[in-house]
Amino acid sequence: MGKLSYILGRALRMDYGELFRTVGTVHGITGKNRPGVLMDIVGCGLRYGAGFNDYLLCEFYNLTPEQRATYVTRSVNNTLVKMLNDPEYYKYFDYKSAFYTTFSDFIGRKWLDFPSASREQLAGFVRGMDGIIVKPNDGTGGKGVEKLSIADFKSADELYDKLKADNIGVVEEVLRQHPDLDALNPYSVNTLRIVTIRNESGGHILYAHLRIGNGGRPVDNLHSGGMFAPIDLETGRIQYPAYDKDRKTYEKHPMTGVTIQGLRIPLWEQAEELCLKASGVVPKMRYVGWDVAVTPEGPVLVEGNNLPGYDILQMPPHTPDKIGMLPRFREFVDGI
Repeated sequence: MGKLSYILGRALRMDYGELFRTVGTVHGITGKNRPGVLMDIVGCGLRYGAGFNDYLLCEFYNLTPEQRATYVTRSVNNTLVKMLNDPEYYKYFDYKSAFYTTFSDFIGRKWLDFPSASREQLAGFVRGMDGIIVKPNDGTGGKGVEKLSIADFKSADELYDKLKADNIGVVEEVLRQHPDLDALNPYSVNTLRIVTIRNESGGHILYAHLRIGNGGRPVDNLHSGGMFAPIDLETGRIQYPAYDKDRKTYEKHPMTGVTIQGLRIPLWEQAEELCLKASGVVPKMRYVGWDVAVTPEGPVLVEGNNLPGYDILQMPPHTPDKIGMLPRFREFVDGI
């Protein structure tokens, strides 16, 4: 009944315009007739819980039924979240100030809970700083995150008024990233996404990738034009070229020319340890995607995600054997 309810709900909320654009895109790539593509997309939704974006981004049209069954789809990921995460504890991840307070041992930078701050507190916080990072309290995907120069404001009062008007939740000092990652892309902090899962034997790292900014924006999120590349958990090196949401592959960063594949993540073992420790702070949240910045002094948490992205795990350039991530999840989760 749960799967049927999910499918019916998706059918009611579906963006049918985008569905038919996806059909047209797949038709253009494969030459397959549109009705056949549409029928296959619908079939994948019914059989594997795959949305039309799953179908396109993971290239289900190039997979056998056996290969398709190994992929973590939207429905599978939602099931994992329901199995492993207690909604009563989402508040510690959904709101920046609550997250920073709960995981204060792992933040590693100065920050200010802006909604409760006075003008005098903001003025004291920014004194001596050249710039700050501001974030809405409940934003996702990098939306609303800005890097502000203090010199652009005539006074701390003017800055305070702007932040109030923008409904900012957190003000923090600008992170300095490790020189190795700065050389790759100096325009944003390039963060690690490390996904952990907890079972009876403790915390485990499922997978990790590096998110890399592009286009000069101060954030590295995929929805903001960034790219990503998977990290080998044993070596801490990037396994494959980077990929983005527009299905473009990058052997080198287009703005710096630095080769991506083979790059060793600095302080990798410390980043793993950080996330494994953090995974035990709120035990009722057993499946979390941690965003980690690697600074010259060590890795620090940027945020935690109680609904980890699933599609970026298994894009075509990163799955040469055409096997998805579901077998990896089954190493740690029974009944999925």
